[in-house]
Amino acid sequence: MSNGRIIANNKKARHDYFIEETYEAGIVLKGTEVKSIRLGRVNLKDSYAEINNGEVILHNLHISPYEKGNIFNTDPVRPRKLLLHKREIRKLIGYTTQRGYTLVPLKIYITKRGLVKVELAVAKGKKLYDKRESIARRDAERRIQKELRQRQKMY
Repeated sequence: MSNGRIIANNKKARHDYFIEETYEAGIVLKGTEVKSIRLGRVNLKDSYAEINNGEVILHNLHISPYEKGNIFNTDPVRPRKLLLHKREIRKLIGYTTQRGYTLVPLKIYITKRGLVKVELAVAKGKKLYDKRESIARRDAERRIQKELRQRQKMY
């Protein structure tokens, strides 16, 4: 989805959740927050989105205060509104009313036009045994790739 410069990636989300569907959303920011994001001073860990009164709100997204922002800096973890179409919000409401689904940001990036976007995922939490299975599958893939590389060197 992203065709710009990726600023932050939420690797833990792919480990902790099964990703069902992804959406691209704009985000409402103040001026100094945009400058901090351009510097890469953003943390997606433990952030999530919820729907209140037909609006999608992103919580626990930490954007560090801009060093030269002085009085214009805002609270680093304030709730931020995400910009989506009404039909997308209605679809998200349908997902989140089902048991076990949550909205998780996967990455923040800047488009070629200079806009800050968030890739939002509809996700279902993994159980501990699912996480172990994912780790075992990933390790098996690595071993196979390593073996293939070694065999290619031999010939």
